Formats: sequence, structure tokens, C-alpha cells
Amino acid sequence: MFCRALAFVVAILAIALAPAADSPIALFNGRDLSGWVNVNCAPDTFAVRDGMIVTTGKPRGFLRTDKMYENYVLELDWKHVSKGGNSGLFVHADALPQVGAPYPYAVEVQVMDGDHGSMFGIRGMTVTPLSKPKNRRATPTEDRAKPAGEWNHYRLVSQDGTLELAVNGTVVTKLKDCSHVKGYVALEAELSECHFRNIRLTPRPSSNPPADKVAMADEGFTSIFDGLDFAGWKYRDGHKGHWTAKDGVIHYDGKAEGRNAVDKDLWTEKEYGDFLLVCDWRLPSEPKMKPHPIVLPNGDFVFDEKGQRKTTPKLDAGDTGIYLRGSRKAQLNIWSQDLGSGEINGYRTDKAMPADVRKACIPLKKADKPLGQWNRFVATVRGDRVTCVLNGETVIENARLPGMPAKGPIGLQHHGDPGEFRNLFIKELK
Repeated sequence: MFCRALAFVVAILAIALAPAADSPIALFNGRDLSGWVNVNCAPDTFAVRDGMIVTTGKPRGFLRTDKMYENYVLELDWKHVSKGGNSGLFVHADALPQVGAPYPYAVEVQVMDGDHGSMFGIRGMTVTPLSKPKNRRATPTEDRAKPAGEWNHYRLVSQDGTLELAVNGTVVTKLKDCSHVKGYVALEAELSECHFRNIRLTPRPSSNPPADKVAMADEGFTSIFDGLDFAGWKYRDGHKGHWTAKDGVIHYDGKAEGRNAVDKDLWTEKEYGDFLLVCDWRLPSEPKMKPHPIVLPNGDFVFDEKGQRKTTPKLDAGDTGIYLRGSRKAQLNIWSQDLGSGEINGYRTDKAMPADVRKACIPLKKADKPLGQWNRFVATVRGDRVTCVLNGETVIENARLPGMPAKGPIGLQHHGDPGEFRNLFIKELK
């Protein structure tokens, strides 16, 4: 009798001490995408139809909430329309995709025909699986999902970095130790159509996590490439078949046609004044040994006794760049040379420019990843000053570019070599 009484008291105390929940809030109003942000997809990749959020799955990318959430109970219904469908739910997600990827640093809750409810970290997120650990994933203890064409229900409890998922009424997947415990909730587009409805979240009290446990916040960036076509870009006849868009990536074969180089470059239709620009890029060609010029600390080339540039052999995968404000001179170079990418070649090599201007256009360090890998520029253009951060390292700091136009389009350079670009975001500065 005493044991039963004690057990009853313990149960009552557990309920009393559990975090109190607020009232449920609808993350989706059933009519439009108010409260959601299309991060890196085409305008119709996510759309509202008959009280559902419908994703075409193309290009790969994600739609996220405009607010972060930490501790909560999240419920939603989902349905694949065809066998083998694939999608996902992201939680604790960053605002932007990771470098060279369509998806953010996040925990993915799998929404796949044939794998309903596995949970795992993606793009660097770390977790500790609790249920049937497999390849750093928490996998369901049983298959509770209905087949394509039928609705399924998820109930996800997030509490202090621990996640517990119930599929159609039964808890099947658990993990803990999420490296982020607060972030955005997002829906994934992954190449097939999927439907979502009845998305609601019941907040629980915050544990006030430290900054390193919180996702990267929305800083006001908007995408300037929709991942499927060149809407918003000056796409010329000579670009066709050379500048191509596929699944979130701009591919360039280096062979565009035109009367001059400017016609072969790819330019935005819109002009920008002061801005922050995010751009991921890589040089996809197989590296080959080529002679590279030797450059002095002041930006001058080194010449031999015959007046020829001195060179040294280096692996080279090509050359391209990003033009700022419509100026081919104000270019953030993307190349294989020892100076490193981010170098502003048009100003560095212009001997009519003051010495301090030329020197500031030489990268402070080479921060490029190995040839063939994705890199990320974050460039700040304000007035006639440019700062460029490459892969988290400041390589150009407040360089003054005399004569740079006050406003102009963003350009991707034709230099005769293949290049690839993705995750192009801009934030206009007041």
C-alpha cells in the first residue's frame, strides 16, 4: 500500500515539475505562407493548395519559419503522393544553407517513403542517438508510417537538446545532445512532391541557452537565384547552353558567346548600392600544372632580366570572379593563384592607383579551400569601400576602390574557364 502511495506521489510531483506549456500556435494558417521564409527555392517550390503546404521538391532547398523555437511540442501531418517520395522536417536550423549545400546546419527528422522517422544531424550538427543508433542516426523502434497516398502524423517534443518523435501516436525515435538547441523549424524540398498540413507548435519555457547553442539568425538576406532558372538575371542568347541552372547550382562551361567579354558575363537585372553579398563558389575543373606569376607585397609582378614575368608552376583549376556594382574592375577574383581568392585584380594591377589602394586589394591571407571544394564569400560594399570574408577569414579589409560606381548590378565573370555558383544572397544596406 505504501509503495503504491509513494508511486502516486512521485507521479504527481513529476507532472507538477514538468515544464508548463503555453497555448498551441498555428505555424501554418492554411491560406498562405505568412510566417514562413522561402530561403533558396523557386517561387513555386513551396505553395499553398487546399489547406496544405505543397512542395514540388525542386530545386532542393528549404522553407523555414520566420521565428526561432527552442523547447516545444510540434505536430504536423504529411503525405507523399508517390512511392519512394522524399522530404524532411528540419529543427534547430540556421537561417541560411551551409557552404555549397542546399540545406542548413540542423537536425533532420526524416520524411521519406521507406524511412519514416529517423533523426540525425546534418551539415555539421551533432547529436547522440538513443533509439536503435545506426550510422550516427536515431532510427525508429518500429515502422508506424502509412504508405504513399495516406496521411501520417508526427508529434515531436523538443526539450533542452533532446528530441522525441511519435509517429501516428507511438513514440519511436529519440536522441539527445543536439549541438544547437534553438533554431528555425523548416520543411525540406528534396526532388519529390510532398504535402504538409495542420502544423502547430506548443511552446515550453526557455532554458536560456548560451549563444553557441543557438542557430545562426536571420540577418535580412534575400536570394537572388531561385535554383531553377535565371529569373532576375540578364540572360542572353549567347548564354544558352553555357550558363545553366540545375538543382540550385549555376554551372558555367566557360564558352558563352558574345561580341565582348561583358556580353559573356552573367549580370543581375537589378542594380545595388551598398550591400552585403553571400556567394558560394567552386572551380570544378581537374587541376593541371600551369605557370603562375610571382607577385611582390606591393602588388607588382616580378620580372626577369628580359622583361618577362617570372613564374612558378602551380596546380590550376581555372579563373572566374564576381563583379561589384557593374564594374569589371571592381572584381573579387576567384582563382588558383598563391595570392588567394578575393583579390581585386583590376585595382591591384593599376599602377595609376595610390600604393595603399593597390596593397589593400591583395588578400591578407589565402583562405581558399582545396581546389574543387566549395567556398563562401561574404562581401560588404559600402561607399567606395569593400571588405571580403572568405570561408570565415577576412581577406580584404575596408579596401578603398576610387571611381567604383555608386550603384550597379552584380556580375559573374566569364574568363573562359568553368565555374559553379550557388547560395547567392544579398542584403541591401541603408
